[in-house]
Amino acid sequence: MKEKIKHIFSKRFSIPKARIIEEAVARFTLTEKVIFYTLSVILFLGAGSALYRLNQEFMVEVPSRGGTFSEGVIGLPRFINPILAISDADRDLTALVYSGLLKAAGGTLVPDLAESYSISPDGLTYTFTLKPKLTFHDKTPITADDVVFTIEKAQDPSLKSPKRPNWEGVSVEKVDDRQIKMVLKQPYSPFVENLTLGILPKHIWSSIGSEEFPFGQFNIEPVGSGPYKLKSISRNGSGIPVYYQLEAFDAYTFGKPLINNLVIKFFQNNGALGAAYENGNVGSMANISPQQAGSIKAAGGRIERTPLPRIFAVFFNENRAPVLASKEVRQALEQATDKQAIVESVLKGEGIAISSPIPPGLLPSAASADENPPGWNETEQIAAAKKTLENAKWKLNDAGVYEKKNKKETITLSFAISTSNAPELKAAALMLQAMWRKIGVSVEVKTSDIGELNQNVIRTRKYDALLFGEIIGRDLDLFAFWHSSQRNDPGLNIALYTNSKTDKLLDDARALTDRDKRLEKYRALEQEIRSDIPAIFIYSPDFLYVVPKTLGGFTLGHITVPAERFLDIEKWYVETEKVWKIFAPKQ
Repeated sequence: MKEKIKHIFSKRFSIPKARIIEEAVARFTLTEKVIFYTLSVILFLGAGSALYRLNQEFMVEVPSRGGTFSEGVIGLPRFINPILAISDADRDLTALVYSGLLKAAGGTLVPDLAESYSISPDGLTYTFTLKPKLTFHDKTPITADDVVFTIEKAQDPSLKSPKRPNWEGVSVEKVDDRQIKMVLKQPYSPFVENLTLGILPKHIWSSIGSEEFPFGQFNIEPVGSGPYKLKSISRNGSGIPVYYQLEAFDAYTFGKPLINNLVIKFFQNNGALGAAYENGNVGSMANISPQQAGSIKAAGGRIERTPLPRIFAVFFNENRAPVLASKEVRQALEQATDKQAIVESVLKGEGIAISSPIPPGLLPSAASADENPPGWNETEQIAAAKKTLENAKWKLNDAGVYEKKNKKETITLSFAISTSNAPELKAAALMLQAMWRKIGVSVEVKTSDIGELNQNVIRTRKYDALLFGEIIGRDLDLFAFWHSSQRNDPGLNIALYTNSKTDKLLDDARALTDRDKRLEKYRALEQEIRSDIPAIFIYSPDFLYVVPKTLGGFTLGHITVPAERFLDIEKWYVETEKVWKIFAPKQ
């Protein structure tokens, strides 16, 4: 019986055609066998190649979750806190860790933690509804209490938050766990910009008093609800952070980021950061100098660029340097400043010369993009500057420096410029020093690391003149930079400018909802400031960002501050995979 079954199966599953081929090949001559096997190999390879091409035709490369992205930043983080952040390092990490009610996207504002919001017809009441089931990185639910707490802390005068001017006169209250109402004293059309402020977790911060708030450990070990959460901090032997490792947050409102890990490394200056990039220690870096950009581009690196609404100027502190209180002195300094030469030499053309507190493009028909007057001539301008000084009774001394005698003393026309040790700022300061020396002005250049400059020079207002940059918001609002109420820290009026007319223009502009009428106020403001010369406006540079060639999903788009380069970081990717087209995600 077994033999019969075996015979049946053997007969049913035999391959007679293969056996016939084997027998036929066995009868081939050697030449015929060579030809047969050669044709068989060609047929096999051809079929395989056709199948491969067919497979490739129907497969596409798509982003894949995973990988690590490393970036170097200048300075150390001190306040990774949306209401205290003051440095680029602070703001970069804050942008990655925290979420606000709204988020900038594509030049507009879209809901982030907010599900929706409404504005009353009179423009005074804003009502926000939170999305359901929101959580912080520690899985604690986000409620209206957290929003109210954050805004009240931003308003706390003892904290001296840089965000405080944005929230003055705003009352905020909880309607229910998911709804918040904010009431303004007067209409303020740019108000919605303030709602990008990152929300603090009340359950962590409420037990910390205002005096201890700036020293709380969560300024360094933040907990937010943004796209990335803190994984670990690497410190050196002195306990100073060397780098932060962040990991993608599963419950981020715009979806878990595709890149699993971010490593943010800290460097003292551009030189150290550039060296780290060259040796592969970091894959990206922002705020690089034009000189670095040229070298990186020549070496085949990838550089993304976009204009930023920011201006660089020399701001005068007349309180500390009385010699600068003379308008004729400030006028002579401006006459002797070849702005276009600074743009060409320092920025390598990556920017534009300006003569206004308003960045190019934000105010139609303004003087924002003015360069040196047509036909600017160094010899003529130096002569004009000297004449301005001499008409104001300044006289050259034996050292070739102007001085003026009064009843009590002889005043020498000398002062110091303070600035960052960033290569372009130091180079610009040295050019200004040389330009002004030609008209008989003695200028000392003082440079320091950005962290020291912020803490010990700018915040304390300990400078004669300050070469520094101001970043204007998405919706033109110069209140924090030029209103007299903002002269002291944390206000940003670093020229310590006081003018009742400009104060009124700023107050009026804030209250207007009609854009054209607001622009009229800003045109008048611009002319008033240019007339008073509280600062010499020099240039508006492009923002330069170095990223790896392998980085996908990246678009720089329209941003207002460098930290906004991370606005759509959840879409970035460094890993890919191939899938059939029908399974690829729709764009």
